[in-house]
Amino acid sequence: MQLVRGFHNLRPEHRGCVATIGNFDGVHRGHQAILARLRERAVELGVPSCVVIFEPQPREYFTPETAPARLARLRDKLQLLAEEGVDRVLCLAFNQRLQSLSAAEFVDRILVDGLGVEHLEVGDDFRFGCDRVGDFDFLQQAGVNQGFTVEAAQTVELDGLRVSSTQVRNALAAADFALAERLLGRPFRIAGRVLHGQKLARQLGTPTANVQLKRRRVPLTGVYLVSVDIDGQSWPGVANIGVRPTVAGDGKAHLEVHLLDFAGDLYDRRLTVVFHQKLREEQRFASLEALKTAINADVAAARALAAPSAHR
Repeated sequence: MQLVRGFHNLRPEHRGCVATIGNFDGVHRGHQAILARLRERAVELGVPSCVVIFEPQPREYFTPETAPARLARLRDKLQLLAEEGVDRVLCLAFNQRLQSLSAAEFVDRILVDGLGVEHLEVGDDFRFGCDRVGDFDFLQQAGVNQGFTVEAAQTVELDGLRVSSTQVRNALAAADFALAERLLGRPFRIAGRVLHGQKLARQLGTPTANVQLKRRRVPLTGVYLVSVDIDGQSWPGVANIGVRPTVAGDGKAHLEVHLLDFAGDLYDRRLTVVFHQKLREEQRFASLEALKTAINADVAAARALAAPSAHR
């Protein structure tokens, strides 16, 4: 898959494609249905498929403090899109220049002049442009004028529930990992590099891997039973996501994972943490000794719940 970062990096060879536009946060089963249709149209027309995404996502730009928690950061999103057979991703920097474009300017500069779009797949509720006049009907009329076709992506439902990033976040917030997996088409996971931390957990007798989150907000908080993928092997563990209220911290969310029965140096290695079950909420303890007792109880609970063949 080819990644084009920024409108300014589009070249004449990038013209001619079928495209879709959106956040594609989580690349869930609804997104997967759009991408499957995009692949079909690309084959029919003999051109590459292209997904147009924004970084940061628009709501993160306009209201960063209240924007939805990310299901996947950019690196993971690109990997998921590649796995769905996307040929090219155009990642546009969502900034003042982009948000000031009118709907007509967006169509002319990006879709027509930049990408040479031959066919466009979008949701029927998609809106764009600083004037907010850009919608499905606007795109259809623009397509008639500019020579490209537009098709509405079909809503995907699961037991009467519309599949969306919001529904995935709701399932995660409720610790319903079975529903989240059905909506995503895979278990929910967070990947990141292991960084050096305060090493307090080591002093408490349960060394943890401090996994880099690289996002303002995360869709989970609390203590969880997890499995951790390391070089093709899966190890059971306990993960804490939160602001570590018992220890003076920076107020940001951290992901710390204790692997059961694992010995080795994990610093600078990239881990994938798969979430299975919530053990408890994160809480503030009166002392480090009380925290140590709670951590030991979490480890015991994880051992009881973990499958015998969890590391294989």
